[in-house]
Amino acid sequence: MRPQDIQQIGTELAIKWSEGTESFIPLETLRRACPCAGCKGETDIMGNLYKNPEQALTAKAFVLVKFMVVGGYAIQPVWADGHNTGLFSFDYLRALDVAK
Repeated sequence: MRPQDIQQIGTELAIKWSEGTESFIPLETLRRACPCAGCKGETDIMGNLYKNPEQALTAKAFVLVKFMVVGGYAIQPVWADGHNTGLFSFDYLRALDVAK
């Protein structure tokens, strides 16, 4: 499933999917679900999880400055606090909407 259109509407990311459904994901939900290694950690070959210490997120952390489409599979948001390393696959975005 691929998005036909992605736009920020207020404090949500609105996605119109190719089969005609729509998703509205709150920006705070999106940021808190950032899948990058710095936010969620990464595992080594033995399955050990390595993660940065938890950091308090400021109000700027939930302000979306822009996003870029990466290839044909993901978006990369840029947040007002400078964070920009998360790649959100289209499947992951769909799962975030379903999980609400």
